[in-house]
Amino acid sequence: MRPALYEMLAPAAIERLTLLINHVLGREPVAMERLKPHAGRVLLLQAEGWPALLPPWPVLAFRVTPAGLLEWCGQQAPSTPDLQVRLDASNPALLVLGALSGRQPAVHVEGDARLAGDVNWLIENLRWDLADDLQRLLGPGPAQLLAQAGPAIQQALAQLAPLASGLVGRCAAAFGGGAASGGFAPPRP
Repeated sequence: MRPALYEMLAPAAIERLTLLINHVLGREPVAMERLKPHAGRVLLLQAEGWPALLPPWPVLAFRVTPAGLLEWCGQQAPSTPDLQVRLDASNPALLVLGALSGRQPAVHVEGDARLAGDVNWLIENLRWDLADDLQRLLGPGPAQLLAQAGPAIQQALAQLAPLASGLVGRCAAAFGGGAASGGFAPPRP
């Protein structure tokens, strides 16, 4: 992706992500109440091992608002975040498929223990009620059909994740991006 296009699209995508997170938080008053005491504190989400072939990982720093919601801090990383959450992003396809199939990624957390505890509680207990949002958008009939298909899609994604992981590893090895598992060797010239 061209740098100028990426620089234009990344902030817009992060702003939409922030709106989605706040939508989910806003539907659960308990979640907002857990964040209110942390108003003004900054949470930084970092990706370790992000592949160099992909566009750079954006700055995902969020400040807790007095209302218990989040605001994106912009494209400059904060010098001293109150909480750093690092996740292994060396295999982005596996990370995305794992998230879509309901698995939580392994993370390393540093910083304020109380904020970390409340963020951990949010990660473990907060869920997006997609079925309810679909019903508001599409009506009860189509939303029910999509909700019924959801578990089958989630199961398929869970089965696809290990296959995608192996494929990405093999492709990375074939293009010089690292070691692959599974005994795949690129063809020799």
